[in-house]
Amino acid sequence: MKENCKIDKKQHITDAEWEVMRVVWANSEVTSKFVSKVLCEKMNWKQATIKTLLNRLLEKNILKKREIGNKYIYSTDFTEKEVANSYILGTFDKICKTKVGEMIGKVIENSELSFGDLDLILKAVEKKRKTAVKEVLCDCVEGQCNCREG
Repeated sequence: MKENCKIDKKQHITDAEWEVMRVVWANSEVTSKFVSKVLCEKMNWKQATIKTLLNRLLEKNILKKREIGNKYIYSTDFTEKEVANSYILGTFDKICKTKVGEMIGKVIENSELSFGDLDLILKAVEKKRKTAVKEVLCDCVEGQCNCREG
């Protein structure tokens, strides 16, 4: 897989497609039969559902396929980390900038984290502290948030 492939907003991955992608990321290359073996019981899906999801991911250019004999082999150039980063940062882009810190705090509070994870977070906070601003200003369009009221 190549690092730094860019995923754009038109390539939004649904929750169901994300389940398929997790199988692809965990195994590099997969067949529809293998994805079915992994997900049919967990998700209560039929083989046809898997094929539909694979085709949607192909249409979005998130997956690619090649034919070997009578089988299609599916793979991706996108890493799980870069797609997850894109979605997380995209989510923060959708809320008022003044609320991002609070949301990051909620993510930390509600996530199971190891001491190593906490060390990474503390390092990121210390690095960010060097460029932090005194106050984050709202840049929302009037009528899209209420932080300017009161």
